[in-house]
Amino acid sequence: MRRVVVTGLGVVSPLGAGVAANWDALLMGQSGIGTITRFDSSSIPVHIDGEVPEGTESGKLDLNQVASPKDQRHFDRVTLLGLAAADEAMRDCGYKPETEEEKAAFGVIFGSGQGGAQSFRDGAATVQKMGAMKISPFFIPSILINQTAGQISIRYGLAGPNQACSTACATGSHAIGDAARLIKENYADVMLAGSSEAALLLECLAGFAQLRALSTHNDEPQKASRPWDKARDGFVMGEGAGALVLEEYEHAKARGAKIYAEVVGYGLSGDAYHITAPGGTGAERAMKMALRQAEMNPEEVDYINAHGTSTPAGDLTEFRAVKQVFGDYPVAMSSTKSMTGHLLGGAGSVEGVFSVLALMNNVMPPTVNLDDPEEETKGFNLVPHTAQEKPLRAVLSNSFGFGGTNACLIFKKV
Repeated sequence: MRRVVVTGLGVVSPLGAGVAANWDALLMGQSGIGTITRFDSSSIPVHIDGEVPEGTESGKLDLNQVASPKDQRHFDRVTLLGLAAADEAMRDCGYKPETEEEKAAFGVIFGSGQGGAQSFRDGAATVQKMGAMKISPFFIPSILINQTAGQISIRYGLAGPNQACSTACATGSHAIGDAARLIKENYADVMLAGSSEAALLLECLAGFAQLRALSTHNDEPQKASRPWDKARDGFVMGEGAGALVLEEYEHAKARGAKIYAEVVGYGLSGDAYHITAPGGTGAERAMKMALRQAEMNPEEVDYINAHGTSTPAGDLTEFRAVKQVFGDYPVAMSSTKSMTGHLLGGAGSVEGVFSVLALMNNVMPPTVNLDDPEEETKGFNLVPHTAQEKPLRAVLSNSFGFGGTNACLIFKKV
């Protein structure tokens, strides 16, 4: 098997646009959660979300830099966010294939949990109001989950393997892990991997509210996402995208690429338990598989970026699974969702970027709002309130999704 390294990063999230803005916000323990601005939420019990800040200022998303006004009308927001993250990752990696051979060796796996949700909603409204034949000819392309992967490949001439995965909240981690496998097995030399989500719509929040999955701490939005805290009452829904350029190690070395980390472990499993309730054995098996694939012992992992959504059941299920795998080894764990909210299909790739940054900088982002931890978590370092510096050799990133799908990644210093 060939070695796979990370040579490019890109991210947009409620914390801002760009790696620098996101990392600075994480280290300051800054929350990106606020009151809903996109629609009237008075008909549902949830009035908070995590929106990507837009504008022309540094650290904000300028969609005119991502796509022309014409393309903005034809692309769903999920694709625009994905392109923004992919553009940054491609700039960061410093490699653009020129020859046909190079293009054929550079592929894309980019997924989403819900795809073009806004386009689907808008298309359905058009049919209801104006009739079926008034629907846009761009309706079908804009709702497809593989649209973002396709647009990335077209933009950069990436003619290698081109796929999209959709595994709910594990989408981004599956995309990264599957892309790494394609490089290891010599299907490609370079892959752009990631995911995006843009489903901050009344219908979507109402659906999650009916599942009683969302926080209703509406009066204090920035304190609503509170993983492992006794006062947690659900997750805060957000939007965003993450992108990583993965590259075969010798290929990266030969061109003098900046190398962030090596992708050494990938574990995946199914709970076979319940469509929404987490099953701890699946998470445990995915973590163990990632360690086995990395040929590492648990005590070689120094930090875990947890799935940590701030739901009453999910947080403790993950914590117990971690304890089963790591025992009494003093691994540290935090949830960056305490600051970003839950980006659904975009979460795994965004947190993959955060995990790589933590490893490179030897800094563990905090779990904010952890004021009163659950009793069984006391004594375990959940990095409360403020970031902690620590020499990091390897980090684990966990992603668990509805349907009982699990994905775990291990990144290691080269």
